[in-house]
Amino acid sequence: MDFLKSAVASAISKGPAFGYTFGDRVDTDDTIWTLYNGTKRVSINGSKCSIFSFDVNANRARLPLARNAVRKLRTLRHPGVVKVLDTVETDSYIYIATERISPLSWHIKRKSLTEETIKWGLHNVAKSLKFINTDAVSVHACIRPSSIFFGESGEWKLAGFEALSSMKEDDAVLPTYGSLIPDAGRYMPPEIANGGWEVLKQNPTHAVDSYNFGTLIFECFNGSYHGSDQLGQLKSIPPSMHQSYKRLLNPNPKARMNVAQFLDQGRRVGGFFQTPLIQLTEDIESLGLKADAERDELLGKLDDVADDFPAEFFKMKVLPELLKSVEFGGGGAKVFGTVMKIGTKLSDDEYEAQITPVVVRLFANPDRAIRVCLLDNLPLMIDHLPQKTVNDKIFPQMVTGFTDVAPVVREQTVKAVLTVVPKLSDRIVNGELLRYLAKTANDEQPGIRTNTTICLGKIARNLGSNNRAKILSAAFSRSLRDPFVHARNAALLALAATVDLYSEEDCATKLMPVICPSLVDREKLVRDQAHKTLDVYLARVRKHVQSMPDTALPPPSVTAGSTTPRIGTPANDTSWAGWAISSFTNKLSTASGDIRANGTSETTQRSSSLPPTSTTDSTKPTTLQPKRGLTLSKSTVASPSFSVSSPDPASAFNDDAEDFSNDWGGFDEDNKPAQDDDNDPWASATPTTTTTTSAFDDQGEPDFAGWLAAQKKPAKNQLPKGLAKQSTKAKPSSRPPIGGRSNTTGSTTASRKVVVAPKKETLKVEKKAEDEEEGWGDAW
Repeated sequence: MDFLKSAVASAISKGPAFGYTFGDRVDTDDTIWTLYNGTKRVSINGSKCSIFSFDVNANRARLPLARNAVRKLRTLRHPGVVKVLDTVETDSYIYIATERISPLSWHIKRKSLTEETIKWGLHNVAKSLKFINTDAVSVHACIRPSSIFFGESGEWKLAGFEALSSMKEDDAVLPTYGSLIPDAGRYMPPEIANGGWEVLKQNPTHAVDSYNFGTLIFECFNGSYHGSDQLGQLKSIPPSMHQSYKRLLNPNPKARMNVAQFLDQGRRVGGFFQTPLIQLTEDIESLGLKADAERDELLGKLDDVADDFPAEFFKMKVLPELLKSVEFGGGGAKVFGTVMKIGTKLSDDEYEAQITPVVVRLFANPDRAIRVCLLDNLPLMIDHLPQKTVNDKIFPQMVTGFTDVAPVVREQTVKAVLTVVPKLSDRIVNGELLRYLAKTANDEQPGIRTNTTICLGKIARNLGSNNRAKILSAAFSRSLRDPFVHARNAALLALAATVDLYSEEDCATKLMPVICPSLVDREKLVRDQAHKTLDVYLARVRKHVQSMPDTALPPPSVTAGSTTPRIGTPANDTSWAGWAISSFTNKLSTASGDIRANGTSETTQRSSSLPPTSTTDSTKPTTLQPKRGLTLSKSTVASPSFSVSSPDPASAFNDDAEDFSNDWGGFDEDNKPAQDDDNDPWASATPTTTTTTSAFDDQGEPDFAGWLAAQKKPAKNQLPKGLAKQSTKAKPSSRPPIGGRSNTTGSTTASRKVVVAPKKETLKVEKKAEDEEEGWGDAW
């Protein structure tokens, strides 16, 4: 084999340039040619071809037949004839480059052809023979499996033009060299076997080819042919063909049916050529011109014969016509569905060459029916589409469906996200895609909102790890408040499916609180799912709690000059709040030291939540004295105001990507409603006197110091600076004296004291001292 290739290469190097490279040899029956697979040299993608090679020195006697084949193939053009690409003839060899073909004899010997496929192939050969006998007035004289080949489209192609002769030519090859045709005796008609090739001119032109066509029918259905004595066996031949078959083999050449008549017999109503395969090949070229009813009927036939047709025929013949019909002929969804079925049989290279360019152009088509059809069939073609094509060409056109006025287009676009998201880049998924999903989550159609929630749950693991927990929690919490029952149920299902994407702290503090209201939902469907979802989150939190330490307080350590505050708990106190009240009362009763007011020492116990009463040092900055066991930093003491704020849980999501959580309308713990102090059962008693202190937001914690202060009456002379005691003897209706004179009409003397407002600086210092004192509760 290698020697033969080297010999061919050396012969090419000595002769004219031949732009094709020889490949593997293809085994064929007895012919004057050696068939090779080949490729075109100058082609970028290495176009496939076949090469017929004739060695002049090894077979010089048959050189006229080889030269006749070259001449006839160059001049004879027909769809049923093998297409010639190039020919080269020298003194030592003859080469014919053709389209890529494979011998029919391979399939006949293996009996791998179905009855419908054989009829379809015979129909193609009969059309080619009709052209040769009737239009070209010529005789082929070599109709047999070795002269018929499968083309790239799976159609039967006619070759073997070594003896093709026109009866009008004086130097016809057939009468002189007909006996040199390989294996001529086995296929020779009876009149030629008896009288030689010279009797051709005495009989009709079609006589030899009609007889050989009959032997071809027998060999195709039986798998082999050895001689004329087998031709009477009709068992394997379809009954509908028996009568016409016998007329082809009539011993009398002048009474023998020609191939054109055989073709007409088969095309009649109910004839043996009235098959879906044959009708499809004749109608497929005019698919774009047919009416809707005719097109639907043709597509129905195509589905019926899909298994009988050669796959190559669908790729090369049917598929291009279907794509034209979809893109330009108004074929619609049905035609495109058939395209997708054929596309499953294509390789990635074939798919990219034939279907991908059309799909990209169709996504730019404004026809909504085409868009919905593309989105429906996207799962069938997504594996064949390159990622770059999806990101750069398809997705930019696809996103227009998110904002389309037709709800069906928006809904199909949301569903298609699940299919296309594996081919999208992270930048698109966490940017543009989330922006459009945020819009469909607020769509007016409840079905679209529900499908958006389902979509988010399924693509959750494709989102960026930095911000997906924040986005998903916001989106699902909003869906839990949706008035559509299936939207709420979808949110619960999505939360259960994505439980592993949230931290345990988020599960306990963010997600479980928004799930709990669904436990008493009006719909049983939602209630049942809420219980299941909550159980999933409870199991997650319980598992996490088992790994947590018992306390987060540091271990006690004894150091000089410092003591650890103790909270006493009575042994006999079993109420839940008893330990807290007793610890406060114990601390207050055991406190030592003096509280100075007006420069004197007072032993009256006061609540630390009340403002200081000092008047002499009111203009001096007040310094917060830390209590025993508590330490305040310099920055805390020096600050003009003291406040304790809880850390923002959302600050834990440090995401460099774009944040879309605000687009979903989810919960935001920073936007809590203000607490109603009037309804707070733990609020301190309101003093009867007016104070200048501002309200303190205790963040919802009980004001124990205020509660204790309310149990006792204010001590004497304990009013804040700037407020003076008013006389209780004055009558409510008494007027102030005019001109500074006292009222002499009443039996009692009423005096009016003017309350002087404290200076601004004094109030500021008192405000600071009050805030610092109240900050003790926060530190505790």
